[in-house]
Order: sequence, then C-alpha cells, then structure tokens
Amino acid sequence: MRLLISFAALFLSVVLLQLGSGGVAPLDAISGAALGFTTAEIGMLGSAHFVGFFIGCWWAPRLMGTVGHSRAFAAFTAAGTIGILAHMMVVDPWAWGLMRVASGVCIAGCYTIIEAWLQAKVTNATRGRAMGIYRIVDIGGNLAAQLLIGVLEPAAYVSYNLLALCCCAAIFPLTLSRVEAPETPDAPRLRPRLAWERSPLAAAGVVVSGITGAAFRMVGPVYGLEVGLRPDQIALFLAAYVLGGALAQFPAGWVADKYDRRMVIIGLSAGGIIACATTILLAGSGTVAVFLAAGLFGVMTMPLYSVSTAHAHDFATTTERVELSAALMFLYAVGAIASPIVTSLLIWGFGPAAMFLMIALACLLLILFGITRMRARPAPADRTAYTYEPRTSFLIGRLLRRGRDR
Repeated sequence: MRLLISFAALFLSVVLLQLGSGGVAPLDAISGAALGFTTAEIGMLGSAHFVGFFIGCWWAPRLMGTVGHSRAFAAFTAAGTIGILAHMMVVDPWAWGLMRVASGVCIAGCYTIIEAWLQAKVTNATRGRAMGIYRIVDIGGNLAAQLLIGVLEPAAYVSYNLLALCCCAAIFPLTLSRVEAPETPDAPRLRPRLAWERSPLAAAGVVVSGITGAAFRMVGPVYGLEVGLRPDQIALFLAAYVLGGALAQFPAGWVADKYDRRMVIIGLSAGGIIACATTILLAGSGTVAVFLAAGLFGVMTMPLYSVSTAHAHDFATTTERVELSAALMFLYAVGAIASPIVTSLLIWGFGPAAMFLMIALACLLLILFGITRMRARPAPADRTAYTYEPRTSFLIGRLLRRGRDR
C-alpha cells in the first residue's frame, strides 16, 4: 500500500494521459470518416502519430536535462492539449496530421519522464511490484480510453474538448507531487544495427509487431465501420483487442520462459494468421462475433513484441540493455509509421479484408524467417526473464534492465 501511495501521482498522470492523448486515435478515425476524409487520409493520421512518438522519445531526455522533469512534463502535456483542442478549429486532414504529431510527441515525452522517474525511485526490493502496478495502470487506462470513445460524439468540439481536459489535467498529479524529482538520466544512443546483430529474428519480430499493432489501433476503427459496426461500438471493438492482448501476456511469458522463444515467435505468428482468417470469416456474422475476433487477434499478436525483445536480450550483455531496447523501439516505430498509411490504402483499394490479409502476409514472412534462423544457430543456454514491455518510451529499457539481469 505504501508503494502504491508513493507512486500515486505518477500512476494518476498515466491514466489521465491515456484518457486524453491516448483517446485521440480512435476518435480521429471515426471523426474523419464522419467528415468525409478518405481512408488514406485517416491512415496518414496514424502514421503521423508515430512520427511524433519517435520525436518525443528522443527529445524528452534532452529537454529533461535542460529544464527538469516537472517542467518538461508540463511542456509535453501542453503540446498534446494544444494538438487535441485545435482539431475542430481547422478541419483538414493534413492539419490534423500535424496535430497528431503533437499528440505523439506528448505521449512519448510524458511516458519517458514518468518511466525515468520510476526507474530512479524503485529499488530491487520494490521493482517487481512497481512494474506490476505500472502495467495494470497502463492497460487499465488504455481500456478506459477505448471505452470513453463510445460515449463521445464524432467530429464534435465537446468530444475533443473533453479529451483535452483529461490531457491537461495530467499535469497536476506529477507537477504538484511532493516527491522530489530524480536526477536526469543519460539519453541512450540509437544504434538500430545492434538489434539485428544480437538477433535478426527479434528485430524482424518487433517490426511485424509494429505493423500489426499500428494497423489495428489506428485503422481498426475504419475497418469496424466498414464491416457494419456503429460508431458507438468501435470503443468495445478496440477494447476487446486490448483486453485480449492483456490476458495473453502472462501465459505467453510463461511459455516463452519454458520453451525455445523462436518457436514461441513462430507459434504467435501462426496464431496471428489464424486470427486474421477468423476475423475475415466472421466479419458478417454479427457484432459479438466481430468483438470475439478482435479479442483473438489481440491474444495472438500483442505478446509478439515482448517475446521478441526477450529473445534479443538473451544475446545481450548488461551494458547493452538500454541501447538494445532503444534499437528495438526504433524498429517497432519503423513498422508502426508505415503500417497505417499502407493499410488504409489497401482498404480503400481492395476492401476491409485487405488489412488482415496484409497482416497475415507479414506473419507468414516472419514464420519463414524464424525457421531459417532456427537452422542458423542453436537457442542460448542462459536466458533472461520474460518481461512485458508496454512500448511507451526508450527509457523502459533502464526500468526493466535489472529485472532481466537477476
């Protein structure tokens, strides 16, 4: 209980950030559809978010070093709030793209600061409990953000204003906390080749994870509308995906620690293909069937990132952990930046099923590559502990490093 109280301000800020900036993506998708944006333009908004996300990951450590944790957090939150509020002032897809860059910068920057704060305050004795609570709060806030969209009217000033208020309110818990801010962490170097050098399969796995996750989160609302869901049902559709992925994390971790992680990656990829086929087949079978298919898709695809990163860290030394996490996040961002725009173009040209055909193809290529890598070298004798990574900032590598090295 004392641990929960000591980090209550940070965790409350996480929830408010999820409700605010985290809720913009699905609201933008259904609002864009209501305003007559093309599918490609809606996909561009998702790609713009991840461009901002990448910028925020690297800008945050430098800004913290200049003005400190609290002021940097306030600056990033203000950027996200401005980006949300401006939506109904300028109704144009390209202008919204710039606003989504601001939202991506906000989420990445704020999470980098929160995770740096946690990293500096936890000890080996409290690390596991702190991370457990952090994961629950992160997933809970994500679920709440998806469900909130169900009660918001698309393309309405009040809807965006409510999200902006939640984002702005995230400033209060952290900046008014009486807990002393930690020292500024050093920024990790970006060495994308490090991920490939340590594990080509893990590098490919996180790219595929970026493709699948970004496609569903950013363009999934468009798919839902195309297959007959009402705008107020999109929230439950996305929540089913998040809930399925959350429930799968710990079983996937147990299997990944017990068996060859390469087989687990291949198995998850095969499951992803099955989930894609199931989703396509059930598209016309009613609302409940579509929700169940979304949950199955989350079960099969969301653990892929954590299993892939665990496999990469099996081949890394203690001093490489942070830079390896940064490299893996960079590769995830590469897949996530390209995926929404490509997915939206496919849906526009070939229909809603094209999204899952593209994801199934990515999973198939990962299976073939995994089989090739299994023939290249044996599995490592000593393996790091599986850790669920919420993919929020590069600094998560520091926060989880000691847990892997125990």
